[in-house]
Amino acid sequence: AGFIGPERVTIPQWTVDRSVDDVAASIYSLSSSAPHLFGKQLSAFDVELRGLLNATSNGRDFSEQMSTVALDIWRSGAGDGC
Repeated sequence: AGFIGPERVTIPQWTVDRSVDDVAASIYSLSSSAPHLFGKQLSAFDVELRGLLNATSNGRDFSEQMSTVALDIWRSGAGDGC
């Protein structure tokens, strides 16, 4: 098909530190727990969620181990730099 490759680029595992606010935001970004789905109970849920996160974290950030990512890149062999 005129493509050259693949060239594999691997991004190794890394750790991301997340605050209570970061974890709460990630929960609300899911389609299954989007804020509008809670209706009038959003405020009560948020208070309980943050209470659990704060009690669990003991004032420290949470750490999340991200998975290794591998990309296979195929390039055009047309010689046009694309």
